Amino acid sequence: MNQQALSAFIWSVADLLRGDYKQADYGKVILPFTVLRRIDCVLEPTKQAVLAELEAKTAAGVNPEPFLLRKAGQTFYNTSKLDMKLLTGDQDNISANLYAYVQGFSEDVRDIFERFEFAAQIDRLAKAKLLYQVAEKFARVDLHPDKVSNMQMGQIFEELIRRFSELSNETAGEHFTPREVIKLMVNLLFVEDDDILSKPGVVRTIYDPTAGTGGMLSIAEEYLAEHNEQARLVMNGQELNPESYAICKADMLIKGQDVSNIVFGNTLSEDGHADAKFDYMLSNPPFGVEWKKVEKDVRAEHEQKGFNGRFGPGLPRVSDGSLLFLLHLISKMRPAVDGGSRFAIVLNGSPLFTGGAGSGESEIRRYVLENDLLEAIIALPTDMFYNTGISTYVWVLSNRKPVHRKGKTQLIDGSSFWQKMRKSLGSKRKEMGEADIATITRLFGTFSEAQTATVLNTSGKEIGREVVTAGDAPPVAPEGGKVKLAPLSQIFPNEAFGYRTITVERPLLDEHGKVVFGSRAKSKGQPQADTALRDTENVPLSERIEDYFAREVLPHAKDAWIDDEKIKVGYEIPFNRHFYVFEPPRPLEEIDVELKKITGSILKMLGGLSA
Repeated sequence: MNQQALSAFIWSVADLLRGDYKQADYGKVILPFTVLRRIDCVLEPTKQAVLAELEAKTAAGVNPEPFLLRKAGQTFYNTSKLDMKLLTGDQDNISANLYAYVQGFSEDVRDIFERFEFAAQIDRLAKAKLLYQVAEKFARVDLHPDKVSNMQMGQIFEELIRRFSELSNETAGEHFTPREVIKLMVNLLFVEDDDILSKPGVVRTIYDPTAGTGGMLSIAEEYLAEHNEQARLVMNGQELNPESYAICKADMLIKGQDVSNIVFGNTLSEDGHADAKFDYMLSNPPFGVEWKKVEKDVRAEHEQKGFNGRFGPGLPRVSDGSLLFLLHLISKMRPAVDGGSRFAIVLNGSPLFTGGAGSGESEIRRYVLENDLLEAIIALPTDMFYNTGISTYVWVLSNRKPVHRKGKTQLIDGSSFWQKMRKSLGSKRKEMGEADIATITRLFGTFSEAQTATVLNTSGKEIGREVVTAGDAPPVAPEGGKVKLAPLSQIFPNEAFGYRTITVERPLLDEHGKVVFGSRAKSKGQPQADTALRDTENVPLSERIEDYFAREVLPHAKDAWIDDEKIKVGYEIPFNRHFYVFEPPRPLEEIDVELKKITGSILKMLGGLSA
């Protein structure tokens, strides 16, 4: 059974629930039952061996748990004699038996069903006389990993969550990230480390502070398994949504991961991995979501711990907490002397430029760039996410930059690398293909500057597109057509994004037009500033303030001066400005010829009508 057929089958349970459940509540039944059937199928081959081992060790007065785990061949087990198929053989006692079966699981699995509030759903289904029908329907589907891979299962969970979120008017994108975006991020994380990751028995840690259903962690593991079957990725995460957390934990459990590394709670106010450091990290925090609920805790950490805590560099405005997750990930970086870290995070456009010099956002960017942590920013196409069509960017940060990247930042405009989806999913109308991901990964991995060459025919229609790296010749234009070049990958020194904001003062004049001088303390004998004429200028870090002031200000205001006490350093990354290509308007002669031609045809048509 393929993924679409399987998700359609599971979704058909909704037909049973219709009327007794609101559409928004379907997920409360279908998601935990899907997880239960998956775990039930995983344990089925070793069920009898586990029960026999339980009986033997109990009789011997020995703690059976480690022996049961070994017999089950998993990091979990079930001590009940029941399973999903046996449950459906006793219709009259289905409620009590199902509850007893769930209680027979080891502690980590019981926690999953507590997060789903499964006991309450058992009671509700029993009262509606639907429990047996739902259980029987799930007992008929085979979800063993031999039939449904972990990757397929993850996609099924995501598809179901998306559907339930749409029905309840929630934002599905808060719970998971499109697979191709994750693949791109994982490629960017690992591309420079292929030699290290190909060594036999290599073990690395990865962390996602906004784990959702675990999709990012799973795809990272799949990538490593494809490149080195002997490599091991230890997965860590934290998630706030109870249902997403339960699914993530179930997924990790089946994969043999230590599920104590998957923590429930708000990452910003309750760091579930305090003092931990990781080799790799991934995150897609919610876009533009305010952090007012955790403001007290975050501000306390910022003020009391400073740079010894997570938020030392500064705090963004309360309306958007994206940069708090960036700082959180920086705090989790393994020290460079111990091998360092690299992470990728998806952010919207505002963290690139919001906030002037001295603001929390600018200070965070300043910390990142002055400490040479930013490797690259990649612009993604719009309409890539399920809950928003806005522009999004992948930031790649590392404290172990290779020598050729030191002091530099790469910007890649991947916004044109997409294909239209056959069917839109919420706000998601575009997707990135394997070739698109490969091209961006190659540009990042080779640290290359490049241009996009668009080939146009005589009528201006696009007939081809090529990536032209530095030193390569662009394609030849067809007869009557042309080739348009646009920047695709650019490399800048870090200081290119920095500036100093200077305050320009003009003298205060009295009613006779004479300069007013101060009479007290430091201002005595100094010209007083006219606050109405006060202005600010941003001077690039690469230029001397005196030179800029002499060129841009003094020719227009000879009496102006700079207030040295108000100079502030700021950083912004005007991404779109660096990729803007000016297209000059057509020559007037060409437009005149076209207008005359159109006017002539209109007059001809009017003449035909009057005749």
